Amino acid sequence: MVNLGVKVHKLELKNPVMTASGTFGYGKEFDDFIDVNSLGGIIVKATTSKHREGNPYPRMAETPMGMLNAVGLQNKGIEYFVNEIYPKLTSYNTNVIANVSDSTIEGYVQVAEQMNKLDHIAGIELNISCPNVKEGGMAFGTSCPSAIAVTKAVREVYDKTLIVKLSPNVTSITEIALAVEEAGADAISLINTLLGMAINFETRKPVLSTVTGGLSGPAIKPVALRMVWQVAKAVKVPVIGLGGITTAADAIEFLLAGATAVQIGTANFIDPTTTVKVISGIENYLLRHNISSVNELIGALDC
Repeated sequence: MVNLGVKVHKLELKNPVMTASGTFGYGKEFDDFIDVNSLGGIIVKATTSKHREGNPYPRMAETPMGMLNAVGLQNKGIEYFVNEIYPKLTSYNTNVIANVSDSTIEGYVQVAEQMNKLDHIAGIELNISCPNVKEGGMAFGTSCPSAIAVTKAVREVYDKTLIVKLSPNVTSITEIALAVEEAGADAISLINTLLGMAINFETRKPVLSTVTGGLSGPAIKPVALRMVWQVAKAVKVPVIGLGGITTAADAIEFLLAGATAVQIGTANFIDPTTTVKVISGIENYLLRHNISSVNELIGALDC
């Protein structure tokens, strides 16, 4: 037997494998494929202060080794989440984490305040890749002042585990990471999607209605791995790595780079059992190498 358990702030994870927001619904969608309780945790799809229809179609496009999405955080808002979604999540015996998004600081705070009252929500993941409508549409996570402002505001009203999810579309990822750590983040997850686009050369028009969208999948793994390595060396809080993880080998690379846990996202669309296969693969790796605990891999890169 090997120990797969890890700790992210106050969160005790039975293994380091979690799901990425927006790729796993609210968990119930995967009940027919896997035992969701076997995962270290699930991060449910984004919740905003008000109902959002999302962007017009088409808003997803396949790319070589990945996909583009511009769904636009479609959801029915925090009140619907509290009344309709949350009761269905209370049956899970694993860490349930809510992704919190919005376009104003006031909106983030409103959602965080409501989430703070829900006993079965173990923590929140703050998505700061959202456009700040009061500052001309630039994403909160692309400048230190705005990243600090939203993190501090949420920290004041939220007293459980606060994970801040970083955008890779920045000049210096470590500067942003250090800024949100100082502002009160208990952990940092990265990376969110890279900004990309696709063109239909026959029609000479963009494939996505929004022209640009978020690139995810195996194509972004080298970038994600590099950023996780950089951030894990710079901050003192735990780092959660994501970006293109499809196999146990991928997950182990992120652990070696300094991640305490990982999230699996786009791979869930290809194979809904990816998460449990990755857990099994990590366990087999530890057994083969006579390693008693997965914690021995964290930050063990030899360089």
